[in-house]
Amino acid sequence: MSAELPRIVIAGGGLAGLSLALALKQALSDGVEVTMYDPALGRDPHADKRAYAIGAAARRMLEALRIWDGVADAAQPIHDMVITDSRLQDPVRPSFLTFAGEVEAGRPLAHMIAGGDLTAALVEACRGAGVSLKATGVESFSPDPAGIDVAAGGRTERACLLVAADGARSRLRELAGIAWISWPYRQSAIVATIRHARDHEGRAVEHFLPSGPFAILPLKPETAPDGSRLYRSSIVWSERSEAVPHLLESHPEDLLAELERRFGLQLGALSFETGPQAFPLSFGVARRFTAERLALLGDAAHVIHPIAGQGLNLGLHDAAALAEIVVEALRLGRDPGAADVLEEYERARRADITAMGLVTDGLNRLFSNDILPIRLIRDLGLGLVDRMPALKSFFIREAAGLGRGTAPRLLRGEAL
Repeated sequence: MSAELPRIVIAGGGLAGLSLALALKQALSDGVEVTMYDPALGRDPHADKRAYAIGAAARRMLEALRIWDGVADAAQPIHDMVITDSRLQDPVRPSFLTFAGEVEAGRPLAHMIAGGDLTAALVEACRGAGVSLKATGVESFSPDPAGIDVAAGGRTERACLLVAADGARSRLRELAGIAWISWPYRQSAIVATIRHARDHEGRAVEHFLPSGPFAILPLKPETAPDGSRLYRSSIVWSERSEAVPHLLESHPEDLLAELERRFGLQLGALSFETGPQAFPLSFGVARRFTAERLALLGDAAHVIHPIAGQGLNLGLHDAAALAEIVVEALRLGRDPGAADVLEEYERARRADITAMGLVTDGLNRLFSNDILPIRLIRDLGLGLVDRMPALKSFFIREAAGLGRGTAPRLLRGEAL
């Protein structure tokens, strides 16, 4: 390739960064050089056992990137969702709100998929498309009006744009001097994969409990060596942070008993397929999503509560928006790292991210308490929504990522 070709450097090989890299190369082919740096690229992507909810709009994007067909067999569609609101000791958990899982004919609200499967597919596709993958991190950068020098792996390369996709504790965001607005939730998320005796039938359940939401998310069943079906679900158990160390350090049988109190016995006997891990929860958003020759992507730009399962989907929306803006700029002969181009990205993402952050923050504060008047009001509201098909349809489309104004082309299933 000619050294004069525009180069875009992406720091961070997570799902959003990989999707951006693939979108750029598929759209522009030999018209752009894309280099990705992340030490994790030297490890087996299948080691990531976390499960993610992929909304309908994000699925359209993966279809447009020609990724979905390769991972669809490992993805579990969510056919319906049930929301309850109760105390832990309540003998019955009434269902206040239910959602049918289809947003369009044959299109479920979301799919659950293992992060390792999706990462591996994106890495392979990026290699095939000509993305240069480097298993090292970006050390520093120096922008100027004509470009940006990026130091990584003991060498410096010239680029027109650096994308910081290096996570919530983004070092590049700090080096760029971009302020981070955040507050802790005093909650931690305990995540694990659970095996259960009976089929979940593609149903997701969200129990709103005073200590935080407890989500049961269906995973694709596996086949045991004896031919039997292994039914599985992912849990996201939000708990008060001060209680989490005691829970995780308790005897496995005691921890399983606490899990059963929250999970319920509707799916039969439970066991841990993967050991539980805990992550502190917080809200965070960058004051700006861009700096000179730099754009923030995914968790480097925003972190929200997992109550609606929208964290990854927001990151994929970032990637779709930035890819479209960069591709259009290069096709028109514009500089993709110029201030006016990056301002388009800022405008495209600010409202959506702000709205989703406020919604998830408000829902968590509304439901993570045991104040009786508030409980009565919120349960009344859930019941009213359940009886209003048009309003339910609106919420379903919002959760699927299909109702957010003019979406980028990739989220509409259109190639760039």
